[in-house]
Amino acid sequence: MTPVIALVGRPNVGKSTLFNQMTRSRDALVADFPGLTRDRKYGEGNYQGQRFIVIDTGGLTGDEVGLDAEMARQSMQAVEEADIVLFLVDGRAGLTAADEMIAEHLRRSGKQAHLVVNKTDGQDPNVAAADFFKLGFESTFLIAAAHNRGVRSLLETLLPQPETPEEEDRAERYPGIRIGVVGRPNVGKSTLVNRLLGEERVVVYDMPGTTRDSIYIPYERQGQEYTLIDTAGVRRRKNVREVVEKFSIIKTLQAIQDAHVVILVIDAREGLVDQDLHLIGFVLDAGRSLVIAVNKWDGMAPEDRARVKEQVQRRLDFIDYADKHYISALHGSGVGLLYESVEACYASAMAKWPTNRLTAILQDAVSQHQPPMVHGRRIKLRYAHQGGSNPPVIVVHGNQTESLPGAYKRYLENTFRKVLNVTGSPIRFEFKSSENPFAGKVDRLTPRQRVKKDSNLKKGRPERKARQKSVKR
Repeated sequence: MTPVIALVGRPNVGKSTLFNQMTRSRDALVADFPGLTRDRKYGEGNYQGQRFIVIDTGGLTGDEVGLDAEMARQSMQAVEEADIVLFLVDGRAGLTAADEMIAEHLRRSGKQAHLVVNKTDGQDPNVAAADFFKLGFESTFLIAAAHNRGVRSLLETLLPQPETPEEEDRAERYPGIRIGVVGRPNVGKSTLVNRLLGEERVVVYDMPGTTRDSIYIPYERQGQEYTLIDTAGVRRRKNVREVVEKFSIIKTLQAIQDAHVVILVIDAREGLVDQDLHLIGFVLDAGRSLVIAVNKWDGMAPEDRARVKEQVQRRLDFIDYADKHYISALHGSGVGLLYESVEACYASAMAKWPTNRLTAILQDAVSQHQPPMVHGRRIKLRYAHQGGSNPPVIVVHGNQTESLPGAYKRYLENTFRKVLNVTGSPIRFEFKSSENPFAGKVDRLTPRQRVKKDSNLKKGRPERKARQKSVKR
């Protein structure tokens, strides 16, 4: 289970700064005045292979009215959702009545809470934290979030140890090809799952939010084992208010990680919206194969169908390698073709290619279109080999690869995709440059060269470069 960490405290104590440090992002707004953060903000972090979720909250003062009262309610809600609560205080301002009020509330909540003394830079950390020991927290951490000081030790102490591989990857308990069905609420995900299974396996109702948990369903079809994952719908963050729905979204994102192939269901009656593009971004970031299923295609007028097709073609041009199907999950039209696309995506994601073939493709691509020159020298790409699967990872070795422009990387990706016939799956490239064997080595002078150099310096003669002789070390 992914741990959830909530950050609470008075305004302007550094909660958003710590949020950005833990997630290694700039997602939270940071400014030197109180009350900037109003809503709960969720972010995902990763420390040494351990994933966790961080919740940034608005500041608490104890005398909130109006908008501040709503912000306080949001912060208290985050405390209820979290597994670990970090209570941030200002080491420069010292202990205040608001801090004591928040500490009392955390004790009553029964949550695992830890005291974090921030802004300890420029002063003795123990002196800065002296006033806060009277709050009675068992564990106290001294950090400076603005300088990322003490954050690593904080995460090492709080995060659980990685589980054994058998327990870590729960998805391995499910055989065959794992197919995740994702989309917005009420687009027909559960109906599609029932249609793929051929039975009423999951509850279907004409109301958004019927499915709350991710349902793993193993089955067999024509001798091939599959596992269908029915997920909860993911709405825009501003529309998510219920605690259960937040956890449902977390489970959906975990299901995307577990799946081999993801089927994104789009409502043809509403068209392609921005939230669908956000979900595609989640899938691509996870490196999973993608199949687009435009549902509720039955009963639409020809002009509406043409409009939706044009919209899908135009807005999804960046994933032109993904198969697109126009289906009706309720009546079953076009659903059977999804299996063909799923199997092709799985074969592409799990394919193994020999090094000599990848190197030959690389050399052909370079001969047709050479890399650009950097500082008067041509970038050299020497050979390629496979570095992983699901998604396929191709490692390219050469010189000055860190200077390779993005356009040329996309050219290589398209070339490899076309030659290797990769369908539906993204291809990730890793570029590695050869190390300079002479980097960091200092030329050594022979005794005669050293005497001559000193003599020239004394007489004011210009120094001339002498031939260096190799000296055994």
